[in-house]
Amino acid sequence: MTSEQITLFALFGAVFGLLLWGRFRYDLVAFAALMAGVVLGVVPSERAFEGFGHPATLVVALVLVVSAGLVNSGAVLLITRTLVSSSRRLGGHIALMGGVGGVLSAFMNNVAALALLMPVDIQTARKAGRSPGLSLMPLSFATILGGMATLIGTPPNIIIAAIRGDALGEPFRMFDFAPVGGLTALVGLAFVALGGWRLIPSTGDGAGAVSASEMKNYIAELTVPEGAKFVGRRVRDVEELAAKADVGVLGLVRGGKRLYGAQRLTRIEPEDALVLEAVPDALDEFRASHALVFSDEKRRELLADAGAGLGLIEVVVPEDARIAGRSAHGIGLSWRQRTILMGISRQGKRITSQVRKEIVKPGDILLLLAPNDRVVEVTDWIGALPLADRGLAVTQDSKTWLAIGLFAAAVAAASLGLIYLPVALGIVVVGYVLTRILTLTELYDHIEWPVVVLLGSMIPLGAALEASGGTELIAGALVRMTQGWPAWAILTALMVVTMTLSDVLNNTATAIVAAPIGIQMATTLGVSPDPFLMAVAVAASSAFLTPIGHKNNTLILGPGGYSFGDYWRMGLPLEVLVVAVSIPLILVFWPL
Repeated sequence: MTSEQITLFALFGAVFGLLLWGRFRYDLVAFAALMAGVVLGVVPSERAFEGFGHPATLVVALVLVVSAGLVNSGAVLLITRTLVSSSRRLGGHIALMGGVGGVLSAFMNNVAALALLMPVDIQTARKAGRSPGLSLMPLSFATILGGMATLIGTPPNIIIAAIRGDALGEPFRMFDFAPVGGLTALVGLAFVALGGWRLIPSTGDGAGAVSASEMKNYIAELTVPEGAKFVGRRVRDVEELAAKADVGVLGLVRGGKRLYGAQRLTRIEPEDALVLEAVPDALDEFRASHALVFSDEKRRELLADAGAGLGLIEVVVPEDARIAGRSAHGIGLSWRQRTILMGISRQGKRITSQVRKEIVKPGDILLLLAPNDRVVEVTDWIGALPLADRGLAVTQDSKTWLAIGLFAAAVAAASLGLIYLPVALGIVVVGYVLTRILTLTELYDHIEWPVVVLLGSMIPLGAALEASGGTELIAGALVRMTQGWPAWAILTALMVVTMTLSDVLNNTATAIVAAPIGIQMATTLGVSPDPFLMAVAVAASSAFLTPIGHKNNTLILGPGGYSFGDYWRMGLPLEVLVVAVSIPLILVFWPL
């Protein structure tokens, strides 16, 4: 080995060791290794930051932003609100949620897909009286599997497509991964739904991750606008629909006055306000599902020009707050601060007056609808204290089909080769900002900068390893080890090595290292590199044994009440199944 190769292997060994140790965050480790590579002379200084402008890095960032836009627009809610039911048996629920998660993760980042569906799954488990730990791990595995089916479903596919473009002159296209990744995902989903979930050990209540503040019910009001389907129906007819969304109907406000009692037999008129009791997420889901609005027409106009977008914030009222002892209407909260009091949580006590005219008491928790760029100012003005930010979002249900249409057009154009994928996704992002599906602040907030730094740092290091002949050395060792083996056995060995790395390292870093090795193995054997790249793509995404190999597994660790050793029970047979299914598929669709 040359001194340059020794230096690079030492750097990669240090990176892997530090990532396994977990003391330092992965983006810091990767960037420090890049800087060390420049100082030691193994990475040319003029190419040190090329990874930050690499197509793979850009696509990962853009996919996360597009995913946020699809959430804001209610596109995901459109799917889940009609499908998910707490009355469904656990096996059926897992099959349905896994199927929805798999489809979503094929067309958006699989981490984002899980982040969207995890609250739905936890809420459904709570309604059904079971531990969310029984369904969260199957949901995580399903979203990981679904990401294998398309180019944009998971970062390893994006990276491998870009590496193929650099090495062979043409990257993989949007659905090139579908014959292998999609069919493997279907078999994996079937295993998870039909019996794999039974291998999960008991996790107790699991959902202990839901804090006390998250369980607070608010008394709130939502207005029924002209043309809404609730107009003309009795209040009691609405109660059943509300119960499905975990929302209680307490009464009716008409003409600015709270009507006495529950008014169950009263027919709803335009601009009536339903008095409801629910948690914030359930309120927003119920509003978006049934075309209700936040307040009466006059106060809605004050929010119409909120260029930074609207958000829900929770604040607690101390003794000396401006709003303590007064009502939101009395202090002019709507016209002074362009903020609407959505709801009040008062230690389980009922509120009998109109919410905005209710006298606020010290200790009350308020749910406010405010422009995103005025959150701190509004909180300070009313003298309240903010609760921990839980990322409460306001669904823009009027823009659902616009968001879906823009995204579908971009995917279709990229799939047909009419436009370069990063450019197509960039156009979608611009469209989302111009139509206010996303604000500029939200655009930058939803880019996962640690992943961008990891990619931007590891890509130049991987290029340097390849340029120095390091990947050729590793590939040669694997070829010698498998000399005389049949093609399927060689691919299996590559997959097992890659899977092992992915289970203990970040799957993005694994793909960056393993893809060039696969190309070099193919070159040494004198065969097509495509089956080797497909093997790496599937294996790098198949991190099912530990909570650290894939972010989705990390996300469910707390909410599911899992321990480190719980994952392999369902994950090990799933990884074996993935290898057994994908190898024949690779040899059929991507022959040597």
